[in-house]
Amino acid sequence: MTSGGARGRSGPAPDPNALRRDRADDKSWVTLPAEGFAGVVPEFPLADVLVSESALWLRLWRKPQAFMWAQLQLEFEVAAYVRAFLESVEPAASAGLKTAVLRMSAELGLSTVGMGQLRWKFAVDEVAERRSVAKTAGRSGRDRLKALNV
Repeated sequence: MTSGGARGRSGPAPDPNALRRDRADDKSWVTLPAEGFAGVVPEFPLADVLVSESALWLRLWRKPQAFMWAQLQLEFEVAAYVRAFLESVEPAASAGLKTAVLRMSAELGLSTVGMGQLRWKFAVDEVAERRSVAKTAGRSGRDRLKALNV
């Protein structure tokens, strides 16, 4: 058992809105595009690709996290995750494989824990926010007060 030193999951989760973000040892946050990855999806790099692997591969490469995978050239890591994930959901899958898939998903930023550790966050869709504000702003005062009288 290890002792002492910082661990990846020790302490409070990182907060992109924290007041003390200007420390020298604090990595900056990467904002991922809200609409997802719009680039070219690479070919599946592993041999003997299955139809289910190909479908999951395409689905994952449309996520916002794929923006960073492309920059970091993580095609093999994502392909290994795809193959391991599909094996882990089989009824006879071992607990070790399931644990490995959970760790891989965190390392690729597919889980909320992983996104926090990597300091990745989704971009806020400001247009949608303004659109929703505009819808409520056009209503009369009487209609807005009716919403309060529940």
